[in-house]
Amino acid sequence: MSSTTTLTGTKPTGLGSGRRLLRGMPWLVVRQHRTAMVCVLGLTLLGALWIVYERHELIQALDAAGWPGKDAGDPLQGDRGYGYITTILGGLPLILAVFVGAPLIAGDQENGTAQLVTTQSVTRRQWLIAKLGLAYTLALVSGLVLSALFTWWWEPYRSLFPSQWIDGTIFDNTGPVLPAFLLFFTAAGITIGCLARRVLPAMVVTFLFTVVAQFAWDEVRVRLGSTQMFTYPMDSELPARFSESYEVDRWVGNANGELFGWGTCAEATEKAQNACIEEHGIVNDVIEYLDYSQMAAMQWTAAGLLLAGTALLTGFTLWRVSRRPL
Repeated sequence: MSSTTTLTGTKPTGLGSGRRLLRGMPWLVVRQHRTAMVCVLGLTLLGALWIVYERHELIQALDAAGWPGKDAGDPLQGDRGYGYITTILGGLPLILAVFVGAPLIAGDQENGTAQLVTTQSVTRRQWLIAKLGLAYTLALVSGLVLSALFTWWWEPYRSLFPSQWIDGTIFDNTGPVLPAFLLFFTAAGITIGCLARRVLPAMVVTFLFTVVAQFAWDEVRVRLGSTQMFTYPMDSELPARFSESYEVDRWVGNANGELFGWGTCAEATEKAQNACIEEHGIVNDVIEYLDYSQMAAMQWTAAGLLLAGTALLTGFTLWRVSRRPL
């Protein structure tokens, strides 16, 4: 009788644990950070649905205008939906860095949870891997979903978008760059939190780091590809094949290939300008440019740099936590 009672009593517990998708440390970490996780996933879902809706609206507008046979104008110029989506995508690295990365370890260090957990049957490495696994999975899932959908929206209709392919609005939110971006800034937030050991200072420093790093990235982006030069007769039209190229710089040149700054002969009068042109023998316009065909290679280069940075930050965090007191 007692044997039957014991089996009956333990059976529901076994079933309950069997239904649980996560167990042990991963379950504890998910439960601990469920608010941030739900917010990020909710924002990802909102962004995904909004992109699908905006793409549908764009297709409807283009069909009504008879595009591509007829000029559709600038259907996305001033479109608030497009502006909101790019704001969400642009703000996601900051959100993940500040609200997921920075408090991830700093919160446990500040309230003593880290010491408590690691005195149980869990090693520091297990605790840290569970923490990092949650944060990086969240960043990766969000980045992959939104990047895939935004690329799906942008690529077939890129000529209608108000931003060039090299702009951060497009370059950083399509292909492999967005997932790598989110992973890097999440890792940066985690590392800063590990060093700060307090949530609020970690969040403030992470916020400042993310803002500065994004400004610096604008300078790095255009240097990810090798620029090319094209020379054509002065005062003639640039060939149509350069319509999607990004112009880095522009010069004027003579028949010997010598280059002069674009404003070399910017004189006050036409007579003086013509005299300057004749003096230097200027006959050509020259542009330095990045071609749209380079975009994929540049994006993979960017992703490689960001992932390398993520690996370095993660390695440092693992070393720091395993060697220093919590």
